[in-house]
Amino acid sequence: MSTDDPLAAALAAAGLAPAPPEPEDPLAAALAAAGLGGGAPPAPSRVTLVEQPEEDTGPVELPRWPDGAATGIGSMPGTDVREAAGVVAGELPLLPHLPELPARGVGADMIGRTAGLLVDIAVDVRPSGYRVAARPGRDHQRAVDLMRFDLDALQEACEPTRPGWVKVQAAGPWTLAAGVELRTGHRVLTDHGAVREFAASLTEGLRGHVAEVAARTGAQVLLQLDEPSLPAVLGARIPTPSGYGTVRGVSERAASEVLRDLIAALGVPVVLHCCADDAPLRLLGGVGAVAVSVDATRPAVSGRTAEPAALDRIGELWDAGTPLLLGLVPAVEPAGRVTSRRLAQPAFDLADRLGFDRVRLSSLCVPTPTCGLAGASPRWARRALALSRELGAAFLDPPDEDPAADAPA
Repeated sequence: MSTDDPLAAALAAAGLAPAPPEPEDPLAAALAAAGLGGGAPPAPSRVTLVEQPEEDTGPVELPRWPDGAATGIGSMPGTDVREAAGVVAGELPLLPHLPELPARGVGADMIGRTAGLLVDIAVDVRPSGYRVAARPGRDHQRAVDLMRFDLDALQEACEPTRPGWVKVQAAGPWTLAAGVELRTGHRVLTDHGAVREFAASLTEGLRGHVAEVAARTGAQVLLQLDEPSLPAVLGARIPTPSGYGTVRGVSERAASEVLRDLIAALGVPVVLHCCADDAPLRLLGGVGAVAVSVDATRPAVSGRTAEPAALDRIGELWDAGTPLLLGLVPAVEPAGRVTSRRLAQPAFDLADRLGFDRVRLSSLCVPTPTCGLAGASPRWARRALALSRELGAAFLDPPDEDPAADAPA
C-alpha cells in the first residue's frame, strides 16, 4: 500500500485500513455494462397528475343536407340498376338515393338486401321466407353480389355531379326481426336475445356499408331505416308460423331502446321511415333520428279527415327541429293532370294548421314520393322524382296565399 497519503498511513499503522475490494464478478460486470445490473433499487418515479377537461356528454350535432333538397324512398321499377341510378342522380342532384330494384327477385327485396349486410349471421330462402342459416349459401351470396352491383352503379352515376349527400336504405331492426325466421321456423321477433343479436349484427354491417358508400361517392351519407312493420310489432299483429295466432307485441319502451342504441352506435345521420297509417311518430322522433319519413297524403294527417292527435305529433317533431321526409308525390301515376303546385298543397296546409311559416318548409321538409316506386312505370318513376325536386325548390320560396288558379279544373 502506498504511504504517500499521511492519513492513510496512520490508519494502516492502527490496523484500520479499509478492506481490499472483492474480486470483480465478470458476469455482474457484463450485466452492469448492459444496464441490467442489480444494486440499489431505483428511486420511485414521480407521477404527475394532469387534470383532464371534462368530457362533453351532450348530443353531437350531426350535419344537415341543404335546404330545398328532395329525395326518393328507395325502390325503383325494372331490373337495370345502372339506368335506375342514372335517373335518380339526374333528377335528385342534392340528395340522390341508392336505388332498390326488387323486381330482380331473391336478395333484391328490402329484407334480403338488409340480411346480406349482416355480420356473422347468414340467411337462406325457404318457402315461408328468409330463415337463419348455418353458413352463407347461394341466396345470401346473391344478396351480397346485387348490393355490390348497386354500389358500382351509384358510384358511376354520381361521378359527373359529385353530390354532397347520398341516401341509402335498409330494413330497421324490428322489421328485420319480423321478416326473418329462426332455424326453428319462428320469427326472430319471438326471441329477445336473438333480436339483440340481430340488432348488433345489423349495426356492424351498416357501419361498413355507410363507410363504403362514403368512400365511393365522396359524399355525406344519410341512412334511412325502413320500419313498415313497426306498428304491427307494437300491436301484436305479426302472425305465427301456423297463421292461427300472432306474436306477442313489443312494448314501446323496448322498441325505443333497440332503435336508440343502434342509432347512437352508428354515429351517422339516420332517418326513420314508416308509411303505415298508424306510424308511431312520437316513438320514431324520440330515439335520436335526425328526421322521420311519413306519407303526408294519408287520411290521418291530410284534408278534412286529419286527426288532431296525428297533427299534434307532427307539430311536436317540428317544434323539436326534427324535419320530415314528407311523402307528397303519388307512388303510381294518378288519373288526371298533376302539377307540383297542387302536390305542394298538403304541405302548405300542414304548416298553416300547425302555425309554422311556410318559408320554414325548406328546412323542415324533404319532399319525396309517398312510398317506393317499384310498382310505377319507368316513365312515372322519373316524373315522380322530378316532381319531388320541383317541390323542394317551391319550398324555398313558397306563396303567401294559395292562388285561385290552384283550384281543380
